[in-house]
Amino acid sequence: MINEERIRDKLYDEFIKPTNQDKNFIGIEIEIPIINLDKKAVDFDVVHTITDKFQKQFNDFKADGIDYDGNVFALKNPKNEDIVCYDCSYNNIEFAMGREKELFSINERFSEYYSFVKESFEQYNHTLTGMGINPYRKYNINEPIPSERYLMLYHHLKSFSNYENIPMHFHKYPEYGMFSSASQVQLDVTRENLIQTINVFSKIEPIKALLFSNSVLYGEDDKYTCFRDALWEYSTHGVNPHNIGVYDVDFKDINDLQAYLESLNIYCVMRDGAYINFPSMNLLEYFKQDYVSGEIYCDGEYRKIDVKPLISDIKYLRPFKFINLTFRGTVEFRSICTQPIRDSMCVAAFHLGLKDKLDELEEIVSKDNVLYHRGYTAGELRKLLIQDKLPEFINLDCLCDLSREIVDLACDGLEQRGIGEEIFLNPLYDRIKRRSNPGKDVIKSVNNGTEIEKIIEDYGKLGITI
Repeated sequence: MINEERIRDKLYDEFIKPTNQDKNFIGIEIEIPIINLDKKAVDFDVVHTITDKFQKQFNDFKADGIDYDGNVFALKNPKNEDIVCYDCSYNNIEFAMGREKELFSINERFSEYYSFVKESFEQYNHTLTGMGINPYRKYNINEPIPSERYLMLYHHLKSFSNYENIPMHFHKYPEYGMFSSASQVQLDVTRENLIQTINVFSKIEPIKALLFSNSVLYGEDDKYTCFRDALWEYSTHGVNPHNIGVYDVDFKDINDLQAYLESLNIYCVMRDGAYINFPSMNLLEYFKQDYVSGEIYCDGEYRKIDVKPLISDIKYLRPFKFINLTFRGTVEFRSICTQPIRDSMCVAAFHLGLKDKLDELEEIVSKDNVLYHRGYTAGELRKLLIQDKLPEFINLDCLCDLSREIVDLACDGLEQRGIGEEIFLNPLYDRIKRRSNPGKDVIKSVNNGTEIEKIIEDYGKLGITI
């Protein structure tokens, strides 16, 4: 058995200590659905052909992940650390851009990669689009990439029927990782502003829902503009609600944050290059065990195996909070859906502009009476604001004024950087002016008779909204 002091020390070393470094970089990951316009499953042979074509075009990229069938699912450029890969399945491509100090160079490289890949797919009547849930998901083969991580992850998500006597219900989409797409941002934080960053950014998750929602479960549900939230919460990732969603607590200091980390669940570790999956359990409880019974993938099937907990297993602690603290000393903002492609940089611009405006942002939130001080937590408010219809107690005009005030603050932060990155916020001002967001636009357009193919085409267009 490993004592709690060792666990606490290891958690500190993995998640808190890296924030002592003085860095100021931006990292961006954009996941994008692949669509077969023939209304058939995405042709994986086409995917592999285009992966090979991409590597020949951008020959600095080297294979960084090969599946069990010998197909490349990840390419990495060692010079700038850009990664082009497939996320969970070959239905979803991801552009993970290497860290930079400004957004224009990231946007330039992303645009170049995206244009090449999209044009290549279109030669086979496939395309890419900026939607948080693949509108053609019903046509696809929802199988994970045959690799250690993705087979384990899908096995974990499919295991929901094994959980009994827990106060939650599970949805019917364990394959959701294969049809949902996110736009994630990583920003460096320092030890001094870590707690305030998590506390203050957590408070504006409802506003982010209003501005960025873009995950409509087309063909099944037109009430939610960000159904993606529910896909995470009501899966096996949500067995412990502390592992997902909003921090509905205010951290007083680092000790509070460490206590929260200790409250998380763990569900997998690796031994000799192979993942072992076991029922989600509290981290401290895991380390009290002499052995934990799990399952390991071997020769096309899973078999039982007992694993002895090691203190190094903390590196496999994988919460999916809206704000994640990473081993790199960054905070990862992961609550936002993939945006229409032309608006892709607005996500990073919003967070980057607010990053050094924490005091002002905290003051805006503390004085607000539109959302806050009305009996609701940030998490409860976000659940209300991912619905197409807002609750009666919220005044839409006042809510838009609050949103504009926060985006104005982000604009001020970007202007002070003196690079011109505030241009990437223009889509948000447009959304506030129209009192809409991409998800609402999808619902409205579909209800007005617009064909989903028109939306797919529109949301897949590249360019900056100026």
